[in-house]
Amino acid sequence: MCRVFIGADPQLWESHTRSLRMDGMVTSVRLENMFWTVLEEIAAKDDMNVPQLLHQLYNESIDEGHDLGNFTSFLRVCCLRFIDLRLKGLLREGADALPADRILKMEAEETLRRARPAPGRPN
Repeated sequence: MCRVFIGADPQLWESHTRSLRMDGMVTSVRLENMFWTVLEEIAAKDDMNVPQLLHQLYNESIDEGHDLGNFTSFLRVCCLRFIDLRLKGLLREGADALPADRILKMEAEETLRRARPAPGRPN
């Protein structure tokens, strides 16, 4: 399995920095190219560019009370969640798209289901 990763194009893990302005302050975000590609895809889904997406993610996270001490790590997790939700069929295109609240509810139900012991199995 490692060969699949080792044999990939090295440009995927090369990183570069993008500077953007958020709430009047200039900040820089350094990510690997593959993450920038996924962020571009996420932004395009919502008819935004990447700086607009990052600004919205940052502001909505702060509004929810999240501590974004490591915004770059948060963005990497957002990318992985996007890919995971797509693979699970929860992120759909067009008229089949599920609302965010429904996706979150389905995930919460799945987490509860996994936490319960199977019938006949001790805790």
